[in-house]
Amino acid sequence: MELIYCCFPVLLLESLTDSEVCQHWISGKFASELTHIKCYLGWAVDEGSGDTLTHIHGYPNHEHEFILQARVSGSHPRSLSACGYHPKSALRLLNRPLRTTPPKRSGPKVLYDPAEVLPVLKAVWLASDQLCSKLLKAALPEWLAHYERRGAPLGKAFKEKLLKISPAQIDRLLRPSRVKHPKKGICATRPGTILRHEVPTRGGPPDTTRPGSVEADTVAHCDDSTEGDYVNSLTFTELYSGWTENRAVWNKSAAAVRVALQALEKTVPYAMKDFHTDNGTEFLNWALHKHLTRRDVKMPWTRSRAYRKNDNAHCEQKNWTHVRQLFGHDRFGHPELVALMNDLYAREWSQFTNHFKPTFKLEKREKKEGRTKRVYEKTPKTPYQRLLDSPDIPEATKAKLRAEHATLDPFELKKIIEIKLKKFFTALGNLNREATKLI
Repeated sequence: MELIYCCFPVLLLESLTDSEVCQHWISGKFASELTHIKCYLGWAVDEGSGDTLTHIHGYPNHEHEFILQARVSGSHPRSLSACGYHPKSALRLLNRPLRTTPPKRSGPKVLYDPAEVLPVLKAVWLASDQLCSKLLKAALPEWLAHYERRGAPLGKAFKEKLLKISPAQIDRLLRPSRVKHPKKGICATRPGTILRHEVPTRGGPPDTTRPGSVEADTVAHCDDSTEGDYVNSLTFTELYSGWTENRAVWNKSAAAVRVALQALEKTVPYAMKDFHTDNGTEFLNWALHKHLTRRDVKMPWTRSRAYRKNDNAHCEQKNWTHVRQLFGHDRFGHPELVALMNDLYAREWSQFTNHFKPTFKLEKREKKEGRTKRVYEKTPKTPYQRLLDSPDIPEATKAKLRAEHATLDPFELKKIIEIKLKKFFTALGNLNREATKLI
């Protein structure tokens, strides 16, 4: 056992072992004597250190606590190899001055302080229905303008910095705020056989270079069982712009789907030139067939191949973003809910999604070495912006769209949507309780 000596005039700690010295040090028995006296090791003098034992003892760091124990106990550097230290590294560690401040952060300077940026960024992200980082970056210029109108104006330097933020940085800042997706729904499409020979399958990819091509699909609000009656949501998506309209119907009846389609043709800001659906019986029926084919200019109507959901991919995507994310996966088994859903679908929800939520558009696919590379446009746009950029849309329709857009505020729309959703789910709960009492 090595001996430990300290430069005390009288006190000599030869009679104490290493563990006893450490215990005396921790208990503070020698604290008063060692306040301003440097430590000398039994085998060497620590002349390189300018720190007193009081400083060593007082710094709250695991590495410095280890140095303290080594200096007090007089451990040889070779004995520290069991702790993973090379003897030379142990010498440098024992002899170097200790830090009095925390170490500086390595890497580039922090440009986006979460305490400064996150309140604004998170407010826009939540109000925009949690857009992904790339879409959120494209939407920031317009959303920040509305954010300033509703609250205090943002500083010019801060606003310019926020508009330059990258999608990756947005992901890093919003990572703690991400939410988990709810469960997936079940498929309620039942194949129709009546008009399969009358409605051909679509050959090749759809035409997305001009407005007017429409895909349609239904979403069942049936929870985990398709038994009985329940509400269904119809989704109509225009492929060039992504303009999407939703309507609620009761039981997917042929008459209800035809009425909804007739109403939508009068309200959408484009002329429908062709129509594509899946193989569900709500579409493959004589009522819709007569409506589409018995007109002055026959409407081209195609259907998806059996069990090929990707043939209707544009509309299938909107089933998630425009229906499931809004109403979830609960069962809506009361016809009284149809009017409440359509009041939200036709007004605030249509304005919110078509005017203020940008989307990416696929430009081309490249096949190379057995892999398919998809190339998307660099700057995402809203459906409203795409229709304004199209030369096929009449100027009168564009002027009407601009006038409507000037009166809209995305934050106010989001507030009204939340109010109507609360009213809807309150009515759903009341109707469910009344139905339970009757049983």
